[in-house]
Amino acid sequence: MATETIDHGTLAELVEAGAVRGAHVVGQPGGWSLRVKYGAAERTLAAQRSRQARVFRRIETLVSYLKDVGIERFDVDAADYESDGGKAHARPDRAEAMRRTHEAAAHDRWFREQVEEAIKEADDPNTEWVPHEIVKQDMARQRAELLARIKGGNE
Repeated sequence: MATETIDHGTLAELVEAGAVRGAHVVGQPGGWSLRVKYGAAERTLAAQRSRQARVFRRIETLVSYLKDVGIERFDVDAADYESDGGKAHARPDRAEAMRRTHEAAAHDRWFREQVEEAIKEADDPNTEWVPHEIVKQDMARQRAELLARIKGGNE
């Protein structure tokens, strides 16, 4: 049987309307979930993205959440609570994503430094410019020398 859920926005509206009759904090392996009673219904608070039951790893975080939303009285059922030391919620995929993010930021910094340095060099009146035709001639010469080495078997 699927657990029916309630999202944060709906919960906030119900609290503001004074419709919430009770809040029940439920311990489970690895954290705490929240059951909210309103009218004849009782629903579990859903995580924003997954729409699955939201699990708070620390009860202090859940208490802060409840107070922020306007619920100051609630009961706690810790019978099934088991601390997992944070292992069940470890996210090695997030560690890899953060590593890639830091690498991308470092590359971005390097690239911007290179662009700034090139702009400074281009703006420097002492910079010597090589005409395009001369560069083309030099590249053609280098290409011809390389092809000759390849054909001749010289390395």
